[in-house]
Amino acid sequence: MVEMKIYGLAVDNDSDAPVLVLKNEELEIVLPIWIGAIEAMAISLVLDEVSFPRPMTHDLLLDAITVLGGNIISVDIVDIENGTFYAEIIVDCNGDVKAIDCRPSDAIALAVRAKCPVRAAQKVIDTAATKDAEAKILESDSVSDEFEELSPDDFKYKM
Repeated sequence: MVEMKIYGLAVDNDSDAPVLVLKNEELEIVLPIWIGAIEAMAISLVLDEVSFPRPMTHDLLLDAITVLGGNIISVDIVDIENGTFYAEIIVDCNGDVKAIDCRPSDAIALAVRAKCPVRAAQKVIDTAATKDAEAKILESDSVSDEFEELSPDDFKYKM
């Protein structure tokens, strides 16, 4: 597994879709993963330190894992098939390590909350990563900018 850092969020200029950008500075690679707007918001809220009075879904998952005696070791992007990424949340439950299948966007939303490592399998790196200097996706606008001014009062349904 290759340890990756969450570099940020960007917007694909062609599709206007949010892109989660993971980076390994030592290897000088970036791993872009196209995600949904809701998932981008869930990640951005934590990166931008926006707080809510009630737990969001990923906060609830982290709380449930913790209350049940689990500790999140890492989130791993384990595979890519036909352009679809697969991830696992690696949880230690009193010495019994479990892998929970999930979407990478949900795994990353959980990782930013748990402050745990994000890792990618070598197959994923070989298939989808690009050299940092070639990463045109980083030239686009940041999704985080769109959520920077976000507050709980901006939502129709209150938390």
